[in-house]
Amino acid sequence: MNLIEIVALLIFLFPLAFSPGPGNMFFAASGAKFGFKKTLSANFGYHLATIIVTLLIGLGFGFFFSFIEDYYQYIKIIGSIYVLILSYKFLKAGAYKSTKRDIGTTFTDGVILLIFNPKAYVIISLMFTIFLNNNQNLLKVILISIIFTLNNCLSFTLWTIFGDLLGAKFRNETYAKKLNYVFAISLFFVGLWMLFIKIN
Repeated sequence: MNLIEIVALLIFLFPLAFSPGPGNMFFAASGAKFGFKKTLSANFGYHLATIIVTLLIGLGFGFFFSFIEDYYQYIKIIGSIYVLILSYKFLKAGAYKSTKRDIGTTFTDGVILLIFNPKAYVIISLMFTIFLNNNQNLLKVILISIIFTLNNCLSFTLWTIFGDLLGAKFRNETYAKKLNYVFAISLFFVGLWMLFIKIN
């Protein structure tokens, strides 16, 4: 990829990564509830899964695109249910009281969120359609996958920090519940939106 293509890819990805969706709403909510440090495992899990899935789709684009199309409805439904469950957990949660045994969000939470995030598949499929141009060059696929993952990681890290800063102002029980309601409602609508997003 030349410099112009890289800049074009970043311009394409930037608003998609930073716009509200299952990933950044989850990390903002988790940052507010658990703090930045206790979301790091989930962040690592999400982005390790991101680069693996992106590489697999890029290297076997035709096969994986066909597979995703065949099972997309199931991915949407499972992902939506998962986000709605998260929404319910935030709705029932009170103020967060840290303990040594509390690990916050986990590596597995991050992996599951990516695997069943329909927005990710839509963006990845569209990205490779535009920037591969039917040329499955190994180095190009790797570079696109790395840029996509790093851009996502930056976005989710900033959303987590935002959530952490916001949550720090709402640590007492009354205000914490109100903040949890805001994130619960946000995740609820994201979960519903996931049912209607289309891959093409």
